[in-house]
Amino acid sequence: TKAWLLAARPKTLPAGSVPVLVASALAASMGHFQLVPAVLCLFFALLAQVASNFANDYFDFVKKTDNEDRLGPARAVASGWIDPHQMLIGLAVTITVACLFGLGLIYYGGWAMVLVGVVSVISLLAYTAGPWPLAYHGLGDLFVLVFFGFVAVVFTYYVQTGSFHPYAFVTGAMVGLQAVNILVLNNYRDRDTDKASGKKTTIVLLGEPFGRWFYLANGLAACLIGLLLWPVSLWAALLPLLYLWPHYTTWRKLVAIRQGRALNSLLWETSRNLLLLGLLISIGLLI
Repeated sequence: TKAWLLAARPKTLPAGSVPVLVASALAASMGHFQLVPAVLCLFFALLAQVASNFANDYFDFVKKTDNEDRLGPARAVASGWIDPHQMLIGLAVTITVACLFGLGLIYYGGWAMVLVGVVSVISLLAYTAGPWPLAYHGLGDLFVLVFFGFVAVVFTYYVQTGSFHPYAFVTGAMVGLQAVNILVLNNYRDRDTDKASGKKTTIVLLGEPFGRWFYLANGLAACLIGLLLWPVSLWAALLPLLYLWPHYTTWRKLVAIRQGRALNSLLWETSRNLLLLGLLISIGLLI
């Protein structure tokens, strides 16, 4: 139904798909691309992203972070579209299906993939659930960088090649830094309501100016780190620089809008920029 689709927050899905795209392009550039594990990783990543969104929808409601003052897109449970118990069932089903896809990766990556999957699931739940939720203690940005950057790229590359490579960590950092900006934009918009509800994001802790410059710096850092790809491909190092213009354009809009629901218009732009960065990296690696 429409309520479940909105709860899945499709505008955030590039955070799950782009790491798999980039890792697969890197594997292909090394002559080791494998379609089946790439597809399994893609489904696991997308379902993990949806599960994370369902968990946030439910646990932010339980913790009363989502209320009538919310500035972001409407949440399904808080809006009464989906019963809290139904959301928990939906969360459990999504995680279960994700894990079924993940089990197929054992054939390609060994039993270590079970550990990777378990840690990933526990972490996505710990993001907003439990006695010490990561998102409420300034660790949300680090979580996104680690799991939607390094873990997603490095292990997607690993199950296709059977090895770890420094460039997987480089591209993981590039993707992860821009994925963090999806969270930064949300936290920047919600800084006042988060502070009032006791949610200590990095922007609540360090202030509005930090959030503004953090968003810009993440994109710049992603491109600078990309220059480390020069030895493997000149194009892979230089093409991502084209991403700087749309990134800067979106940042200028953020600075101009500064607060309120109008910032929601930049959510898709930020996800689009992540997708663009992923495409530029991938094309650069494959040329």
